Amino acid sequence: VQLVESGGGLVQPGGSLRLSCAASGFTVSSALMSWHRQAAGKEREWVAIIARGIGITNYADSVKGRFTISRDNAKNTVYLQMSSLKPEDTAVYYCTASTPDTYWGQGTQVTVSS
Repeated sequence: VQLVESGGGLVQPGGSLRLSCAASGFTVSSALMSWHRQAAGKEREWVAIIARGIGITNYADSVKGRFTISRDNAKNTVYLQMSSLKPEDTAVYYCTASTPDTYWGQGTQVTVSS
């Protein structure tokens, strides 16, 4: 099982980014896929989740209405579309898969700053 995140970078407040998580060794539609983040000096926190099958989604209150998790079964990839970004969204973002064993990607840095 491998998870490879990409799409992070530097963005101004109010801007948008789309993170990608390319999976191999399993199918994302059969796993519980999540995004977590960890800011410097803070504990890791859960951000968003998409369930297996029909793909019900849920979000942390801090990102609800601004972030959207989705998946492309044909590409075996999960996405996190982030809009209206704030400086407090700055963190390393991690993709996770529960199959039910839990796997983590290496993370991608998102920095929101003017």
